[in-house]
Amino acid sequence: MRLDNITLGGHSTGGGIAVRYMARHQGYGVSKLALFAAAAPSLVQRPYFPYGLPPQAVLDIIRETYEDRPRMLRNFGDMIFHNYVTPALSDWIFQLGLEAAGWATAAIAKPWLDEEELFSDLAKINVSTLILHGLNDQVCLFPLAIAQKNGIRNAKLVPFESCGHFLFYDQRERFNQELVRSIEG
Repeated sequence: MRLDNITLGGHSTGGGIAVRYMARHQGYGVSKLALFAAAAPSLVQRPYFPYGLPPQAVLDIIRETYEDRPRMLRNFGDMIFHNYVTPALSDWIFQLGLEAAGWATAAIAKPWLDEEELFSDLAKINVSTLILHGLNDQVCLFPLAIAQKNGIRNAKLVPFESCGHFLFYDQRERFNQELVRSIEG
């Protein structure tokens, strides 16, 4: 099956992967891009980009994944929502994290430390791009969204107040409205 004229969306690390796809494949088949709390252009701080997490925070996530993955997942789970969630929802997200292979959990974090190509990848995106990002995101800090907006031609940034990393939950109605408006527009 050949996909054409699609809207490609990516959340968190998936946002970085979507940016990489657009650059490597010249956006083949994609007519619109949507980035949700995307880990781009860099999840970690760099000498020339002070807006991400300290590299030590990522190293701690990796170390804790090997030493006590349930604790790491609980701590990470506490970071992803800005608004109250029920214990049942928190437990469900925790259980989803436990279902992933431990080595895969660490492996997804390691590239955050070395990834620098996404800075140049942003400029290669030439489709209409919607950027949705929570102002209270503790994982992918809001300045990443500003860097995306500044790096991508024809990008629209929609900040979400009182919203964390899981903006599709914290403000699901607004999230869905903005996404549908972008796709249909």
